[in-house]
Amino acid sequence: MGEGPEPVYAALQRPWPKLLHLSSIPEAIERFLGSAGFDRGPWLTVAFAGGIALWFVLPGPWQWCAAIGVAVLAALAALALWRGREDRVALLAAAVAIGLAIAAGIALVWARSALVGAPPIERPEVTRFTARVLEREEQPAQDRVRLVLAARDPATGTARKLRVNLPLAEDRPGLAEGTVVRLRARLMPPAPPMLPGAYNFARTAWFEQLAATGSVLGSVEVVEPASGDGLLAGVQRSLSAHVRGQLGGSPGTIAAAFASGDRGAIAEADEEAMRDAGLTHLLSISGLHVSAVIAGAYFLALRLLALWPWLALRVRLPLLAAGIGALAGIGYTLLTGAEVPTVRSCVGAVLVLGAMALGREPLSMRMVSVAAGFVLLLWPESLVGPSFQMSFAAVLAIVALHGSAPVRAFLAPREQGWLARAGRNLVMLLVTGLVIEIALMPIVLFHFHRAGIYGAFANVLAIPLVTFVSMPLIAAALAFDLVGAGAPFWWLAGKSLDLMLGIAHWTAGQPGAVKLMPQMTGGTYALFLLGGLWLALWRGKARLLGFVPGALASAMLLTTPVPDLLVSGDGRNVGIVGEGERLLVLREGRSDYARDNLLELAGMEGQPVALADWPGARCSRDFCALDIVRDGRSWRVLMARSRDRVEARPLAAACERADIVVADRWLPRSCRPAWLKADRNFLDQSGGLAIRLGDGRLSIDRVADHQGQHGWWRGREADAAPRPSRAGQ
Repeated sequence: MGEGPEPVYAALQRPWPKLLHLSSIPEAIERFLGSAGFDRGPWLTVAFAGGIALWFVLPGPWQWCAAIGVAVLAALAALALWRGREDRVALLAAAVAIGLAIAAGIALVWARSALVGAPPIERPEVTRFTARVLEREEQPAQDRVRLVLAARDPATGTARKLRVNLPLAEDRPGLAEGTVVRLRARLMPPAPPMLPGAYNFARTAWFEQLAATGSVLGSVEVVEPASGDGLLAGVQRSLSAHVRGQLGGSPGTIAAAFASGDRGAIAEADEEAMRDAGLTHLLSISGLHVSAVIAGAYFLALRLLALWPWLALRVRLPLLAAGIGALAGIGYTLLTGAEVPTVRSCVGAVLVLGAMALGREPLSMRMVSVAAGFVLLLWPESLVGPSFQMSFAAVLAIVALHGSAPVRAFLAPREQGWLARAGRNLVMLLVTGLVIEIALMPIVLFHFHRAGIYGAFANVLAIPLVTFVSMPLIAAALAFDLVGAGAPFWWLAGKSLDLMLGIAHWTAGQPGAVKLMPQMTGGTYALFLLGGLWLALWRGKARLLGFVPGALASAMLLTTPVPDLLVSGDGRNVGIVGEGERLLVLREGRSDYARDNLLELAGMEGQPVALADWPGARCSRDFCALDIVRDGRSWRVLMARSRDRVEARPLAAACERADIVVADRWLPRSCRPAWLKADRNFLDQSGGLAIRLGDGRLSIDRVADHQGQHGWWRGREADAAPRPSRAGQ
């Protein structure tokens, strides 16, 4: 008995396994950070971007404040816990910097929203007003001119920014930036997402300070002519018109986009082919175009300056050429409109140029993180847009690939003939294209619900063609136009652009060229981003751990169920999935926007079928009814087709027999379906719906679920939950 406690006491005195010591966890993390080549700079930008993303994801002010508090407290706790521990400097610095960066990201985008956000108008209106033209964008392919106007709110007297479309037939000379006009227009609040996962124009308009969009009714009266405020925009339009005048057809519209950033004349068929072939990035002024201009100016200046011996002996020519290239890039950025993507590309290209001039590594993760941080400081809202994500994902993929040990060994200089060297470069170009396509695939699927399968192969041909042939020829043609000798260069440029368009149309026309995918959840997308960032920013074997979240996200994406019913926020457009190989729609309509949204979020192709033409549907002038069988259970869906008044008693009886009722108007209380009454009152609160039907259960994803209390969401606060069952009524 006396010996009993001794073994227990002795056991407590023995050293525990090292992994069980709490203090060993920081040591293990410190060793991992040291062995994996941890660089705080890029991860600091990732943390800053993560804070911005948290503000968009979290629903309201108290959650934003709580997130800031937690991040700051975590940084302070790390500082206090490891103060004086020199053996944990990497972990200490990382924890403090990341916590403060997250808090700064949340605070910055919150302040930006409060300072620049423009509340939308309350309801649609038709009004006559006087305004000043801020921007003019010609869109001949859509037979219209788009005007951005500054007008006074008649109720409050404050200035508000409006965007209206003017039919091309109503355009008139002198309608330029700075002109004061009087017009009558139909105005609408900026549209929220039509369906969960669809494009959120209301959010974009909030940060662009657009209070309303609409269309001009009748002619526009010029009250006061422009005073020359839009000089740069006038130069841009003149350049675009000159290019189209020298080069006709589709090549001329593409060349005008390259030269001036004006995409308004590009035909819809060419836009769709470029998009489906994965080449649409070539149409918008981005890193490719800005880099080509800067690189061309840099090398041309370097060669010409080297011809002046006096200057070459006294000035460091690479530095001077870098300055000339930077000025050329900045000028090109301003000429093409200085949009956020162009500014972002210009910043990155100038940083690369500076690194080359100073003899440093031109492409590095730190350079990419500095460029991303600069853009996010100026426009934090750009983080949630596809342009920012795609641009930096592509650059990260390129830098990570070419910085890896196998690729460095593959590209290392060696004794070989020109044919072998060209073959090696061609293989590397193809591999780079494939890696970029893989990196961009989740982003494209999340934002656009579609992706081009053969984009990597099309880009291998199109990017060198545009960079080394088309753009230099366009630049040479514009230069020789000064002396009236640009025609041969325009002819050659047209042939190269014809070839590029031929590649796009041929690629887009191949079977299976486009893959449609229904909505990707936010959690799945976050896992894809985490895996991609891990693969890009770590080094050595630790980098391979990034495949774990990527594989998990792929499995989640493939198992994400497709919605059975899609209901737009106004209740007018309903899509039904799973009743055949084609989408059933309540109304065929003339809106390509509504049709495309329904098809993309259903993950289906082809022309939709009107419900009235479907054999299983029963349609009258006012309503359509359809029985949908899922998992052995039949769901009856009743959908309103007209806004005419219907007798209350027959309507109540029809609702009583239905499980789900959808209407674009307010329905009386007597309409009581078993599960869900999605009438105008409900949809005003919830926004568009994605409904999944199961065995005895109904799952609803609402637009309102993803908006929170951000200023751009105008849904009314209410409990919009569906009724659980008929018995619960």
